[in-house]
Amino acid sequence: MGKFVWKETKSGFKFDLKAGNGEIIASSEVYSSEGACKNGIESVRENCVAAIEDQTVEGFETLKHPKFEVYNDKAGEFRFRLKAKNGQIIATSEGYKAKAGCLNGIESIKKNAPDAEVVKE
Repeated sequence: MGKFVWKETKSGFKFDLKAGNGEIIASSEVYSSEGACKNGIESVRENCVAAIEDQTVEGFETLKHPKFEVYNDKAGEFRFRLKAKNGQIIATSEGYKAKAGCLNGIESIKKNAPDAEVVKE
């Protein structure tokens, strides 16, 4: 079972969604308040059923929000970001060497986020 772990940073509050094995699946931006951070967690729960827009293929179809965007970063690794209904990025992944790993990360969010407990670090 996954969990959302939120914490205070020097510049605000952020959360990570962790899988049952403790690995970070996705991270948030830094929010200005604890309440905004918790709202971000709820937004991930609501939007994690989104479709996947694979921007790594030529001529990809642009999907409506909410959506997961799969893309290549500057280092050539695969990453995803989850965008809410309003188009804001609410969670981002680490870099993956293979697209399959990136897609597995998205599936892990879809599986873990809806029922993940929320804990303070």
